[in-house]
Amino acid sequence: MKHYQQYIGGQFEDGTQRFETINPATNKAWATAASATEDDTNRAVAAAKKALHEGEWPKMTATARGKLLRKLGDLVAEKAPYLAELETTDSGKLLAETKMQTGYVNDYYQFFAGLADKNNGHVLPIDKPDMHVFTTRVPIGVVAAIVPWNAQMFLTSTKLGPALAAGNTVVLKASEMAPVPMLEFARIIDEAGFPPGVVNVITGDGNACGATLTKHPDVAHVAFTGGPETARHIIRNTAENFAPVSLELGGKSPLIVFDDADLEGAVNGIIAGNYGASGQSCVAGSRVFLQADIYDQAIEQLKKRAAQITVGDPLQAQSQMGPLATKEQHERCLDIVTQSVKQGAQLIYGGKTPDSLPDGFYFEPTLLACPNQDIASVRTELFGPVISAIQFDTEEEVIEMANDSHFGLGAGVFTENLARAHRVTQQIHSGIIWVNTYRAISPIAPFGGFKNSGTGREAGVDAINDYTRTKTTWINTSKEPMANPFVMR
Repeated sequence: MKHYQQYIGGQFEDGTQRFETINPATNKAWATAASATEDDTNRAVAAAKKALHEGEWPKMTATARGKLLRKLGDLVAEKAPYLAELETTDSGKLLAETKMQTGYVNDYYQFFAGLADKNNGHVLPIDKPDMHVFTTRVPIGVVAAIVPWNAQMFLTSTKLGPALAAGNTVVLKASEMAPVPMLEFARIIDEAGFPPGVVNVITGDGNACGATLTKHPDVAHVAFTGGPETARHIIRNTAENFAPVSLELGGKSPLIVFDDADLEGAVNGIIAGNYGASGQSCVAGSRVFLQADIYDQAIEQLKKRAAQITVGDPLQAQSQMGPLATKEQHERCLDIVTQSVKQGAQLIYGGKTPDSLPDGFYFEPTLLACPNQDIASVRTELFGPVISAIQFDTEEEVIEMANDSHFGLGAGVFTENLARAHRVTQQIHSGIIWVNTYRAISPIAPFGGFKNSGTGREAGVDAINDYTRTKTTWINTSKEPMANPFVMR
C-alpha cells in the first residue's frame, strides 16, 4: 500500500505513527497515512508561527499573495482528475462528482486571490483636530483549518483561500476518515511555491492532533467544518487560547414543496438534495414537506426515481450513487431507519444494503413517509441517503414545522407563487435558502448557518474579515508638541 506523508515546515515526513485508510467501496485498506503525534502537531504550529513572522511571507505584498493563490488554483484545476480519483477511492463519493467539485474549486482560489489586495481599511473622520486616524486589516495569525472527509477540496478552499489572501499561515488538519486527498494536496501547495511553513498539512486522532491543535497558545483562529458535538469540544479548547472560531456545522434542512410547484423540478431538487453524494452533505434537504394535494403524486414519483438510481462502484461512470464513507455511518443509517419504522414511519423504498453489493458500505436510496416530526429520521442528521417525507396543509403550518429544528443551515422552497416565495423564505430560520433549485453554490455567495449549524460565513467578500483583525493608527499632524497631559483644556 502507498504511504502518504505529512507536510510540516515545507518538508514531507513519513511520521513516527501511521494508520490504514479504508476504501468504502470494498471495506478494505488501500493506503496508509502519517498520524500526527502531539509533537508533530506542535511542530506544525511552530512552523506556521515562524513563517508568519520570518522569511518571505510577511514581506510579500498582498498582490503577490494573490498571484500565489491563482497559481494554486490553476494547479488544482490541472490535477483535478487525479485528486478526484483519490478522493473517490478514499471517501466513496462518485468520481463524476469529485471531478466536477475539484475542478470548480479553482474558482474559489481565483476569487480569494482577487480579494487579497482589496482587503482595505478606512480613514476615519475623527472628532479631534490635527489627527490623521486610519484603520488597516492585518492577519489574525496562525489559523487551524479542520476539514471533514465529505467535500475536502471544496471545504479546504473556503478556509485556505481567505486565510492566505489575508496573509495568515495555516495548519490544515485533514479528516482521519479519508485523509489521502489532502495529504496529496500538500504536494500542490509545495509546487505552487508557498514559502516553507505557510501551509502545513497533517492528520490524526482527536486528542494528539485535534485537541493539541485547537487549544495551542499560538493558534489565533480555528475554522472548522463538522458536527456540533466536535464543535463544542473545539470551543472548550479555545478557552485556552481565546482563538475566535468559525464553524460550519450540520443541518437537517427542510425542503418544502407547495401544490403549485413544478413537480418535476421539485422532485429533481429532492433527489439532488438527498441522494447526491449519497446524502453525505451538511445541506441535505432530508426533511421533505409535501402539501396535501400533491403528496401522493410526489411520493409515487420519488419512489419511482429512487428505484431507478444505479448504486455501485463510485469509480464507474454508470454509478449514480456510491457507498457511505464509513462502516459507522452505514450502521447508523440502518439503525435509525429501523427505529423510525418502529415509531410509525412507513418505509416506501430502500432501507438496507443492496443485495448485489454486500462488501462495501453501500446503502439503498431510502424514502420514509413520516406521520409527524417525532420520528428519529426526522430529528437526526443521518448523513446518508434517507428522505423523511411529511404532509402539510397550510403555509403557516409548514413554516412552523420547518423551523422546529435545532439546525438552520439550508432550506428549499418550491413554488410558482413569487409572493409566497418571498413570504416563506423571510420566515425560515436558515442561513441559505434556495427557491426552485437546491445545492447551488458559488464563491461569490456566503455559506453558513443559524442555530446549531454554526457561526461565521465561508465564501463571499466578507469571508476574509474572519481572518483579519482591525488595527487603528493615530498620527498627530500638528507642528506643536503634544500637550502637557496634566493641563486640561
